[in-house]
Amino acid sequence: MNISEIKVIAFDLDGTLTQHRTPLAEPNISLLDQLRKKYHLLMVGAGKSGRIFNQMNGYPIDIIGNYGMQFCRYNNETHSLDIVYDEHAPCDRESVTQRLEDLRVKYGYTEYAGKSIEFHDSGCVTFPFLGTEADIRDKLAFDPDRSKRRAIFEEVKALFPEYTAFVGGSSSFDFAPKPFNKYYALDRFCRDSGLSHENVVYAGDDYGVGGNDEAVYRSDFRFICVDDYTRLADALKDLL
Repeated sequence: MNISEIKVIAFDLDGTLTQHRTPLAEPNISLLDQLRKKYHLLMVGAGKSGRIFNQMNGYPIDIIGNYGMQFCRYNNETHSLDIVYDEHAPCDRESVTQRLEDLRVKYGYTEYAGKSIEFHDSGCVTFPFLGTEADIRDKLAFDPDRSKRRAIFEEVKALFPEYTAFVGGSSSFDFAPKPFNKYYALDRFCRDSGLSHENVVYAGDDYGVGGNDEAVYRSDFRFICVDDYTRLADALKDLL
């Protein structure tokens, strides 16, 4: 890549900067500190900006949340986030519930802990196969190579044409209202900031089929594959 063109480094969080749902820690904090001396840093996440900010221990960084439905700038004076926009989409909960319950019955996932479906205020939806209160050990053991979910991914996409579907987390499908996804989020950021796609490089780990980084990976944005968050510095060495 032509390093001189790069103005922004955008990141996924879980699996890229840190382990799933764990706080940001050294040495990647120091790595970000080095990078922010040369580039504008940006988080692009699937969850709410506030949750991402808390997981990063309040690290000073702008955050796109909810697949581009939300954008917050870091305020250097208050050391908090200022909401730039926070969009919401309608959700036909009755229809979504019926389709997902039919899917549960068809594939035999009728026993679960907690809620069967998680509806988010944004309009996004999470379908946890094992339920919202399942034991983390069961979640991690459910589909570690994602083969179970990928086997029915095309069927799920067809069932929910109004959403972009993702093979989410360790044991769920996530749904974002169209047109929202990480590519849409980055493209909007560029347009709002007067940047071109050539000015942005994205680092992510979830770039396989159904991954929430896949849309960026398959686009014209420069993409750095991160297969081990503990070796992130190696992946980004050309930018340091």
